[in-house]
Amino acid sequence: MATGKFFRVIELPQQKPLDNGLLFPAVLSPNLTTDSTAVELHDFEEAIRTHKPWLESLLQKSGAILFRGFPVASPSDFNHVVEAFSYAEIPYLGGIAPRTKVVGRVYTANESPPHIGIPFHHEMSYAPDFPTKVFFFCDEEPGEGGETPIVLSHIIYEKVKEKHPELVAVLEEHGLTYTEVIMDEDDPSSIISRNWKSKFNTDDKNVAAERAAKLGIKIEWIGNAAKATTGPLPAIRFDKESRRKTWFNPITTTYSGPAGKSFFVEIGNGDPVPDDAVEDYRKILEEECVAIPWKKGDVLLINNLMVLHGRRPLLKPPRRVLASLCK
Repeated sequence: MATGKFFRVIELPQQKPLDNGLLFPAVLSPNLTTDSTAVELHDFEEAIRTHKPWLESLLQKSGAILFRGFPVASPSDFNHVVEAFSYAEIPYLGGIAPRTKVVGRVYTANESPPHIGIPFHHEMSYAPDFPTKVFFFCDEEPGEGGETPIVLSHIIYEKVKEKHPELVAVLEEHGLTYTEVIMDEDDPSSIISRNWKSKFNTDDKNVAAERAAKLGIKIEWIGNAAKATTGPLPAIRFDKESRRKTWFNPITTTYSGPAGKSFFVEIGNGDPVPDDAVEDYRKILEEECVAIPWKKGDVLLINNLMVLHGRRPLLKPPRRVLASLCK
């Protein structure tokens, strides 16, 4: 289906139909009768600026847009695409994952070993100030595996509420509290290996505590390690645009892999999150998610309030996916 003079809506076998007649995620390619080499990067940037209201409307209706077949060949190209949307950048101060700046507003995604999967989460849902939009860019196409699965959060909320209504009621009332034990050196084996010096951009404990406090984080020092507590924060949020409640928390992180050693989640009233509910939640995520294999040059834009994302284990290298966070 053609849209305007530039974008064409295409379909992929992995997409899922939505109640509004659209597919999740929306997938756009150049609207050309010839091959995509006829499109140049500046054409793509100009089309984004020209059609931004339509793109934002599509993002709000679908939750995510995959741009495929456009001339985005490098991290610098990706930075130009992000800037064409003109969203404000959000600093990654207080984030738990290790990230390195590549160029401009472009950073590495989670730098943990690629064979380790990353559970579903909303970006920085454990923080009071979180991005509303997240861009991903495939710089190196995976040999096998390494997909970035996505799932609509309002569907997860509805499914979990159907199975565990009492838990959802408690979460809506009390929220969740997050506790992280942060070392002074990175732990490359963990998906949340970022040390406190990097997390708060200082090697001074007093400055770190001050910056943490501004982020709503309480610091308790245990030798050279920091015990950081945040919350209670809402576990369920209301998306004003879609008028829907969304499941906005990372409880699976506590139960998945090495992250569980240093990151703990409990209900705001002090009660633990029931194990059986977490297991059901994980099953629902897998049933409802979409995982489209990456192709070189892909750009994925997600509405962070509407969509959870994760990372499948990489089965065959290489893989390089970069990210940019926006307010």
